[in-house]
Amino acid sequence: MTEAYRRAFPRFVHVQPAPDQFFYGQCDGVRYAATRFQATSGATQEELVGMQDEGSVTKYFRSATGSGWSYLTSEAFPRGAHGCGDVPAVPEALSAAWGNCAM
Repeated sequence: MTEAYRRAFPRFVHVQPAPDQFFYGQCDGVRYAATRFQATSGATQEELVGMQDEGSVTKYFRSATGSGWSYLTSEAFPRGAHGCGDVPAVPEALSAAWGNCAM
């Protein structure tokens, strides 16, 4: 997911998933993941400032059989009342299994 995020947001080079904020599952043969990112050592001032907003929301990814991970979308800010249940790209059954991505 980190590489997929970097492809979608090339200005964020020094990032990694935030600890204890990762969801993973599969629906209808498609894998999904959700996480927030945080800056790592070596982050530039531009990255640190950018991560204040972009880094504060959950990112969503998918991977179908035979393909790598791709970035789907970011959660709204402020966060919706139903968390990932408010994100149309995430299957309803999966957001329920994830407890609406309560972090």
